[in-house]
Amino acid sequence: MRTRISTVLGTVAAAALLAACGSDAETTAQDHNAADVSFATEMIPHHRQALEMAEMASTRASSPDVVQLAEEIAGAQDPEIETMSGWLEAWGEPVPEEMGGMEMGGMPGMMSEEQMRALEGASGAAFDEMFLEMMIEHHTGAIQMAQTEQSDGQYPEAIDLAEQIEEGQTAEVETMQDLLGTNE
Repeated sequence: MRTRISTVLGTVAAAALLAACGSDAETTAQDHNAADVSFATEMIPHHRQALEMAEMASTRASSPDVVQLAEEIAGAQDPEIETMSGWLEAWGEPVPEEMGGMEMGGMPGMMSEEQMRALEGASGAAFDEMFLEMMIEHHTGAIQMAQTEQSDGQYPEAIDLAEQIEEGQTAEVETMQDLLGTNE
């Protein structure tokens, strides 16, 4: 009897292992839902705008703390864009094009073209303050998007990334509030 149970368990374990060894594209295509697609599709341009803002800080910010924070934001979000783009490709979904002329009205925390032009035109302490205020709003929107993915998503890696985004950007918001002197 034990031999028979061991054989059955071995066969089940082998079948499970073979199923798990299927191609990533097959597994990915089966294990995601519309919320996962929306999360990646919207978070990519959202992150790209944060990168654009962070890039401005390298030449316009006066505070070394703001410059360092902007570098940290870029360092975190650029690889996340690559990861989400890979998911969309594996799922057979279009990867959002570069920002040029895209309308971002529906995403929380996205800056308008006018706000981006104002930030681009600022420098020194005025830039620092504007950057921090805008990035707090931007991060707050990303946190909302990440929370939606955690509640509605299905793809485990996307849910994990959403948790990381929420945690990382919440900490960055606190840092930015400290730099502004608004964190009580």
